[in-house]
Amino acid sequence: MCEFSGVEPSPGHIVEIPRCDRWCIYRRLQELNIACTCSNDGLLRVEINHCIEAVLMRSTVQQFTASRHDLLDWLERCWHTQVQSTP
Repeated sequence: MCEFSGVEPSPGHIVEIPRCDRWCIYRRLQELNIACTCSNDGLLRVEINHCIEAVLMRSTVQQFTASRHDLLDWLERCWHTQVQSTP
């Protein structure tokens, strides 16, 4: 597993998401056991410590922000991607 140990935390990446979607994203990230907080002003902060958390967060946010066409395109690429296994 990839971990970000010894890396200084950065200020983060800001993405504008409608407030109602932020709460849905917050709840989903909580279900995935990803550390996050959503303040009363609607600011969602997510703590990413492992590569898998970054992938899960991206996937969760993408579900709410991407168009149907983009989601279908992404799914189609996943189906056609060949993963090489290591011995």
